[in-house]
Amino acid sequence: MSIGLDDYGRFIAQMKKKTGIDLSLYKEAQMKRRLTTLYEKRGFSSFCEFFQALDRDERLLEEFLDRMTINVSEFYRNKSRWDVLEQKILPRLLKERGDRLKIWSAAASTGEEPYTIAMILSKFMPLDKVKILATDIDKNAIEKALAGVYSERSIMEVPPEMKRKYFKKSGGNFYQIADEIKGTVTFKRHNLLADPYPDADLIVCRNVLIYFTEEAKNMVYENFSRALHQNGALFVGSTEQIFNPAAYGFEIEDTFFYKKI
Repeated sequence: MSIGLDDYGRFIAQMKKKTGIDLSLYKEAQMKRRLTTLYEKRGFSSFCEFFQALDRDERLLEEFLDRMTINVSEFYRNKSRWDVLEQKILPRLLKERGDRLKIWSAAASTGEEPYTIAMILSKFMPLDKVKILATDIDKNAIEKALAGVYSERSIMEVPPEMKRKYFKKSGGNFYQIADEIKGTVTFKRHNLLADPYPDADLIVCRNVLIYFTEEAKNMVYENFSRALHQNGALFVGSTEQIFNPAAYGFEIEDTFFYKKI
């Protein structure tokens, strides 16, 4: 069945009123395709029918939130960039801020990213000094992060010494991350496109902004810039290079790393 723009437009307005999530700030073709697949799978024939069901079924609403976010993550994803964080960015920030370093892992999905940061920081300081805020819009993703159980595939890039130290086999091809790593991270729900931003010295936000419109990206970069302390760093994904960093008060510190000036 062909779905008109009016149907999707009404759905956007209704979901914004119900959840505070503005779907118009996500790339339309990608989002419509993803959500159409979901509602057809659930037996609905329009966004109108889909919203009526979402409005009365909490579990379907959580499934919608899960589908509209892309929870694909792994530890040390694009490891060469994490090496730059370890060898260049963190030593500078720690020299300037010491153990007062404020770190925010934004759109943290199922926790691989903030836990990677914690493992790297364990080389610089005791874990009881490490404090990381991790946020995501998806409650199910946060629950998985809090459980801390990961497939063998998601830990493939973890250095052997870190794997030995901080993971134990949890049945089948799954691994449980150590409690001392879990204890460094506080998880909270947060909508990058609507909620206030916490202040930080380091913001890590990778492989999320590619799903946003240009307008939404600009808003997020401006908010990141305001949230960062002077000389703070922003670490983005390998498809999210900022082509005009000076417009947001940034300068390039390394590939995919930007310094607040």
